[in-house]
Amino acid sequence: MAAAEKDPADKQTRGEAFISLFMRLRAKGVEDARLFAALEKTPRHYFVEAQYKNLALANCLLPIECGEYIERLDEQLCIIQALRLESKHRVLEVGTGSGFSAALMALLAARVTSLERYKTLCERARQNFLALGRDNIALRHADALQERQDSGPFDRIIIWPAMEQEPQHFISLLAGNGLLIAPIGAAEEEQKLLCYNKTGSRFEIGALFSVRYSPIVPGLAAVL
Repeated sequence: MAAAEKDPADKQTRGEAFISLFMRLRAKGVEDARLFAALEKTPRHYFVEAQYKNLALANCLLPIECGEYIERLDEQLCIIQALRLESKHRVLEVGTGSGFSAALMALLAARVTSLERYKTLCERARQNFLALGRDNIALRHADALQERQDSGPFDRIIIWPAMEQEPQHFISLLAGNGLLIAPIGAAEEEQKLLCYNKTGSRFEIGALFSVRYSPIVPGLAAVL
């Protein structure tokens, strides 16, 4: 990685890709200055496989280990902006994946707890967090569906894998005035990305946009 960082051509290519990304996101209503600043400090090419590094800032699915993938970048950033993260917030992320979104959110919130069922993905993400000095991320190899009630509350919760039913287990982990975003719907169909906004004991539910994400899977994958 260090050698690649010293290559002027690589830096120029990434600079051009970042400008293209910036223009795309502005057109989609993403204008959060803090988010863009965090993105500049979180090189996404650290989190993708070597053969896809030239696509790190492209808006496409990127395969990673364990048969998983990184979501489209524009979607990731639109979702993170919708979380309306503040520097005091405690965040729960279900589905660490490559670790990119956790690394990004760690610059926008006080603490990020990220859960991943694949041990291989945990270890790869942990290495990148250490390299970037993101010491406010608590990364756990865990079955998110068995998350303890006493692990919260969290101000923000983001669930990346799709859930067929309303995520009551995770909703119960929300703090007052908390916000949860999750894709809801059957695995074989498009899901609605829903935003649950807690005010007192009541919830307001709004739809962001449609996605098609892999379903949440119970249990741990200790070998991979």
